[in-house]
Amino acid sequence: MSIRELGTYKVTTTPHHTTPHTPHTPHTPHTPHTPHLTNMPATALLAGKTAIITGGTTGIGRAIALAFLAQGCSVAVNHLGLALDEPHLKSLLSEAAALRESTPSAGTLAHMAGDVRDPATGAALVAFAVAAFGTGRLDVCVSNAGICTFAEFLDLDAALLEKTVRTNLDGAFYVVQAAARQMARGQTPPGGSVIGISSISALVGGGGQTHYTPTKAGVLSLMQSTAVALGKHGIRCNALLPGTIRTQLNEEDLRDDAKRAYMEGRIPLGRTGVPKDLGGPAVFLASDELSGYVTGAQLLVDGGLFVNLQ
Repeated sequence: MSIRELGTYKVTTTPHHTTPHTPHTPHTPHTPHTPHLTNMPATALLAGKTAIITGGTTGIGRAIALAFLAQGCSVAVNHLGLALDEPHLKSLLSEAAALRESTPSAGTLAHMAGDVRDPATGAALVAFAVAAFGTGRLDVCVSNAGICTFAEFLDLDAALLEKTVRTNLDGAFYVVQAAARQMARGQTPPGGSVIGISSISALVGGGGQTHYTPTKAGVLSLMQSTAVALGKHGIRCNALLPGTIRTQLNEEDLRDDAKRAYMEGRIPLGRTGVPKDLGGPAVFLASDELSGYVTGAQLLVDGGLFVNLQ
């Protein structure tokens, strides 16, 4: 066996004769430094695109909105327009303005109040986004709005069940349908990306979430079925399944030190998630260049929690 150097690579060869010989070693050329990809943040992955995001002023929806803006996408976020939402909206507008000042290629943010339980809200949000940014298109829809109130199954009342189902599942259906109508029938060429924010809870049970987990399983199923129904229009539909992400929905639950420690011990990456952890995966699913052949898929963003059964 002999070893010869080619540039900076060593290649092992087997000679075809038995007479030993000294291999020729050519001069090793200078190899320029190549920076690691982690030092080269991707930019403009969604340049010129228009997106809508429901529940976009807090938590996961807010993080995805900021990630989209940073990639050059103009975003219209939906919120309930309540007084308690005002500080979140103002801070989001301020953060978006600062982003545009520091990054001229960043997208523009707009907002609109509305309750996703109302079928008219989805259609109004789509029309607002198309008009506000003047593109005549809707490229991305993120159905994110949702609620989660923990309750014991035996004591759970019908009102909480109805509110949860109507917000999480009915609201997702109405918004996705309105977006798909625009993407399929309202623009040329047709097409777009729909992202449903499901949950790890779509795959596992939760004793205090018997009214919630079925809605997230429903969102996952909605993405699978719409992927089949809308593929002929060039519309991709996928689900993001967050694990334990620290948002306003579970902040009270995670104040329990023992419960938080238990959860962190179950997660292979050793920590609970933050909303920003969903930004990159959402950009991936929104980008035709990165995920143009991905539809009907489910992407777990859980730090490995789901696979850790031991």
